[in-house]
Amino acid sequence: MALRIRHKEVEFGVGDLVKVYQRIKEGEKSRLGFFEGIVIKISGELNRKTFTVRRVGEAGVGIEKIYPVSLPTVEKIEIVKKGVRGVRRSKLYYIREKSPKEIDLIYSRSKKREQARVGQVGKVVKVKKAKKSASK
Repeated sequence: MALRIRHKEVEFGVGDLVKVYQRIKEGEKSRLGFFEGIVIKISGELNRKTFTVRRVGEAGVGIEKIYPVSLPTVEKIEIVKKGVRGVRRSKLYYIREKSPKEIDLIYSRSKKREQARVGQVGKVVKVKKAKKSASK
């Protein structure tokens, strides 16, 4: 039940919008293809960890792909949008029934939490100067 996972130097988590680049071999030729979607699940342990990426394709059909972290054909993973701070669960199966507009709430929650965290740390407190009393 992990929320974050590491692939090479990139650390991403459940709720992040990622682009997975994979080496595809067709005959003698090979090309680099990518699959962009939201990470809805991370499962497994040690070197058998997998993550599931979901996106909505043509005609509103959902497409999910399961990638092992140790898969040698996965060239790199690029984080498009951070959303892990807006996630409240480790498995986002409920996203399957949601519209893209409702899914954007994850990213808005993430942004609000990030701003709140930065606001507390980098908060500058203004101190009012005490007025001099005019009484003699």
